[in-house]
Amino acid sequence: METLALSKVTHAAGTMTVPGSKSISNRALLLAALADGKTHLKGLLDSDDVRYMTEALLTLGIQIERISPTECIIEGNQGHLPNKEAELFLGNAGTAFRSLTAALALNQGHYVLRGIPRMHERPIKDLVEALQSMGLMIHYLDNEGYPPLEIFDAEVMHSEVSVKGSVSSQFLTALLLTLPMTKKAMTIHIDGELISKPYITITLAMLKDFGIVVENRNWQSFYIPAGQTYQAVAHYDVEGDASSASYFAALGAIGGEITLQGIGTQTIQGDVEFLRALEMMGAEVEWHDHHVVVTKPASGLRAIDLDCNHIPDAAMTLAVLALFAKGTTTLRNIGSWRVKETDRIHAMATELTKLGAIVEEGEDYLVITPVDQLNENVSIGTYDDHRMAMCFSLCSFLVPVIIEDPACVNKTFPTYFNEFKALVR
Repeated sequence: METLALSKVTHAAGTMTVPGSKSISNRALLLAALADGKTHLKGLLDSDDVRYMTEALLTLGIQIERISPTECIIEGNQGHLPNKEAELFLGNAGTAFRSLTAALALNQGHYVLRGIPRMHERPIKDLVEALQSMGLMIHYLDNEGYPPLEIFDAEVMHSEVSVKGSVSSQFLTALLLTLPMTKKAMTIHIDGELISKPYITITLAMLKDFGIVVENRNWQSFYIPAGQTYQAVAHYDVEGDASSASYFAALGAIGGEITLQGIGTQTIQGDVEFLRALEMMGAEVEWHDHHVVVTKPASGLRAIDLDCNHIPDAAMTLAVLALFAKGTTTLRNIGSWRVKETDRIHAMATELTKLGAIVEEGEDYLVITPVDQLNENVSIGTYDDHRMAMCFSLCSFLVPVIIEDPACVNKTFPTYFNEFKALVR
């Protein structure tokens, strides 16, 4: 297995441009594919997840002119996908797998969707049951409740659907993105608590950009009026990824001063609130419309006790920053971590403990107490999870560490370690 040894560093300074948002990139690709007309997309994330979505749309017959890895022109197909039979491989791209499951179930064709083994361990039952309740036909090819899936030709029979909100917001996003394909008035009811609401805010804003208006009824239900059509956007710019920005914002908070181009007060992603958490920890954040400057506090970071439901991905960075803080940090309401690329609660607790930190792992929380001296040259398991690799690179400000399988960052940020090394010394 490939490893990357990171020597101890003491300072971070410089400016970096945040790569495009994965969440926005994959939503934009699907919406442009369903739109009436041509959409010119700029700033797409150049990563495995976005390539899986792009390749899937090409396989489904969408015309895509690739200008560069981050830019393309898509000829929309007016509310449906041309090819009525296909087999797709989507790696471990949850945003692509969930939204395409819904789109293809509504597309009246025959499809098979597969991924890597970890994708086949990530639950999709709540989305499948919601689609089945409308009369659509989806079968499990292996274990019930999990991919791979086979989708058959069927028509929507009901105008109302319920979906659980407590496992993954991607299930609701998948329905919101695709139910306008029916041209019918549709109501989505939320069963239980809806987690990760900021990601739904992104979905609703982007639907509006592409001509679809959805009525949010106090997060309990969502009403999609009949007869709407997806409209192409002549030029659509994908903003910087706020989740990816968290690692570099953390660099500023522990290592000196970092300027981040591409996120700021105009960012629509909920993970930009990670910067508010940094402020709670004592870091200095200078806010601008499209850039921020994060500076290390003279007195060091302090521990926080935070409900992280609104920043589920960026909260992982807070777990590692707890090693730098004075006191015990508690991260609550992070149960969704368990169904991500790996069981992130257990993985994070395991690797932090390996370093020597004192960690309490709960069903949906972590309690982390730093120690005066961490263990050096620990080999950090990354569990084929890009965020584990990026988070634990920050530990090199305390001790030398070894990152296992560093190439796992290709999922969302292939150039991460190059960017990291350019800013530290």
